[in-house]
Amino acid sequence: MSDGEPPAFPDPEGRHALADDCRRCPELAGARERISWGVGPLDASVVVVGEAPAAGDPDADQWRGGNLTGMAYTARASGRKIRTLLADAGFGHDGCYFTNAVNCHPPGNRDPTAAELDNCRPYLVGEVETVAPDAVLPTGTHATETVLALDGEALYGVLDCVLDPRESDALGVPVVPVLHPSYQEVWLSRLGYRYEEYAAAIVVAVDRATGG
Repeated sequence: MSDGEPPAFPDPEGRHALADDCRRCPELAGARERISWGVGPLDASVVVVGEAPAAGDPDADQWRGGNLTGMAYTARASGRKIRTLLADAGFGHDGCYFTNAVNCHPPGNRDPTAAELDNCRPYLVGEVETVAPDAVLPTGTHATETVLALDGEALYGVLDCVLDPRESDALGVPVVPVLHPSYQEVWLSRLGYRYEEYAAAIVVAVDRATGG
């Protein structure tokens, strides 16, 4: 458990850059400040997949967002929130590897396109193969959508998928969708959870998925 301790800012040396540059998506490449690569231990028990890096806050001390830090889930709000939640769920502040469905910030904070998700998917598969986690936890609509697409599945209502484990033949590990941290408070009551209950339910779902 995190014991209420906020997460430490991730070590930039833990940034798992898979390419020096990427131009698969010209619009994203032209608008980004930096590619936001995955970050965390390569023996993590879970891989957490965000939707896309935050635009970034240049006035923040460290947690400036993936578009500026070059590391997934390093925004002052969502990054710290999801890292704290998973630590409170028992995975620890060092037990998760964080990445994104799309590794560059979409201009105007728009949603990533289907083509952009498709272009980034091989990076995600490579990361999961490298880390070999017990489970993959996509957060939110686009992250869940891109993970399910690997097995030819479509997403029909992300809330119906939350904490509903499924096996991914493409990744070779179970998938347990969770709420995107930006909308966590909005949807927790609708799902019937208090924060502590939700953190505990994540553990139960992952244990059920992995046979733990």
